[in-house]
Amino acid sequence: MASPLAVQAVVVDWAGTIVDHGSRAPVEAFREVFRRRNVPITVEEARGPMGMEKRDHIVALLNVPRIDAAWRQVHGHVATEVEVDAMYHEFLPVQMELLASHADVIPGVLEMFAELRRRGIKIGSSSGYAAPLMTRLVELARSSGLEVDSVVSATEVASGRPAPLMVFRNMDRLGVFPPASVVTVDDTTVGVEAGVNAGTWTVGVVETGNLFGLTPTELSELNAAEREERFAAGRGAMLDAGAHYVIRSAANLAWAIDSVTERLGRGERP
Repeated sequence: MASPLAVQAVVVDWAGTIVDHGSRAPVEAFREVFRRRNVPITVEEARGPMGMEKRDHIVALLNVPRIDAAWRQVHGHVATEVEVDAMYHEFLPVQMELLASHADVIPGVLEMFAELRRRGIKIGSSSGYAAPLMTRLVELARSSGLEVDSVVSATEVASGRPAPLMVFRNMDRLGVFPPASVVTVDDTTVGVEAGVNAGTWTVGVVETGNLFGLTPTELSELNAAEREERFAAGRGAMLDAGAHYVIRSAANLAWAIDSVTERLGRGERP
């Protein structure tokens, strides 16, 4: 008789999930690139497509009706592919400069990683950042003691989130199968959708990531009622995206892993 399926690996996102509490670095970079073209965008607008490959993110922002109208007013035409490419190539060094000040490991993540390794669970990772940005971010995180077993950036696959290809690439590098033995963890709805599309279990992270967008200090300053109201809204968004579980922080991942383990033991699949 075959042994029950077990959790073999998690695939975690980076900014807002395991580092950069509030996922602040990409927001600042997108706003700066648009500001330089005299088309300011808000924090909320910058966060809208978060989790996507960054060139795709720029295109998504340019398709927002308000931003599209502002661009036409300033530049006299719809943004061209050449202009999108120029913005993307400008985004990369801006983002690179911001990484050093936005690479702090989210509290409790190192302890959670240690627990995953104690259980024999491999740790893969994915990001909407381009490969050069990820190389630098991995170096910065390693200096704080954070290590993963696999890193896949959006520029390494044919399509970024919500396509499942980064999850599949992690599974290949980690040597794990089937998708039901994998848990995808992300602070964006598009990242959760990628996990669903890959056929994995999915966990949405709310308070440390894009949906809250707050530093640890700002989070601590919320009163209890406001914090719960915002968490409920974030939880709803994650569930609508297909999340099997919703947690406040990746530091709280253990209970979701325990639940998935129990469900796998009963023969359940995502």
